[in-house]
Amino acid sequence: MDVVSDAISAVRIGRPSSDRVQMEGSWCTRLAPYDGAGFHVVLEGSCWLLPDGGSPVSLAAGDAVLLPHGTGHVIADAPADAAAVERAVPFEHRPEGHPPRGAGGGVEMLCGKYRLDRSHVHPLMAELPEVVHLPNRVGSHPELRAAIDLLGRELSRQRPGAGTAVPSLLDLLLVYMIRSWMDEDTGGAWSSVLGDPVAAAALRALHADPAARWSNDRLAAAAGVSRPTLARRFTALVGRPPMAYLTWWRLTLAATLLRDTPDSLASVARRVGYGTPYALSHAFSRQFGTTPGRYRQDRPAPEGAAVRI
Repeated sequence: MDVVSDAISAVRIGRPSSDRVQMEGSWCTRLAPYDGAGFHVVLEGSCWLLPDGGSPVSLAAGDAVLLPHGTGHVIADAPADAAAVERAVPFEHRPEGHPPRGAGGGVEMLCGKYRLDRSHVHPLMAELPEVVHLPNRVGSHPELRAAIDLLGRELSRQRPGAGTAVPSLLDLLLVYMIRSWMDEDTGGAWSSVLGDPVAAAALRALHADPAARWSNDRLAAAAGVSRPTLARRFTALVGRPPMAYLTWWRLTLAATLLRDTPDSLASVARRVGYGTPYALSHAFSRQFGTTPGRYRQDRPAPEGAAVRI
């Protein structure tokens, strides 16, 4: 897997929840802060998003917005003052209208959440801003536009297989939103990391086979540079030396396997490059402050199916 896929997989739990929302007239509804990531896709019409502590964002048809840190926010038909925001109706109690298609004046949206386990967030995910707004512009982000179009079609009618298609498209939507943000935020730390041929080559090697017996010399050879060059560029861009990153990633991957699989501790240890369960347990406890067994026992329960919010 690549670094972006691994970063998402490390924190994603279960399947996304979503709700198709149709409203008209004057309305203002609040979504409370959430220990995950929220998203909205405007299928028809327009509205406003007012994040807690942030600036209002105008959303039009085809726009997508991701709130990767679960920021509380209000969505409304128009910009709202502090008093109106204070009176916003909780999302679960919102009044819904069903404007006729093409009639104007109403909005149709897909609103939802991705469940995240924040105990071991990859720095790429941590770097995302509170609000990622991806407006619908001609020629921009064709994969994201295609996913939004497919979602709109799936939601516009009841079709066989929709129960599988919609959650899968929502997973694609998350990938495309993060990828689109990285394409636009060229000054971001991880955009720079993945755009650097040396750091990116080293990361690809480590993520492709984290259990390998890596050394600085072997990793430098895989990246096609000298050991000092690798150490200098990798540390400057990633923020930690290559072997320190490898240790962190191995333990993060171990946490993911403990959360998502029934594999024994010995099996997990082998898959992430530790020779014995004891060695993994010692390193795991040092990083996470708990034993692998207790972590597995206390892990968030995965959801087996998408649900409405």
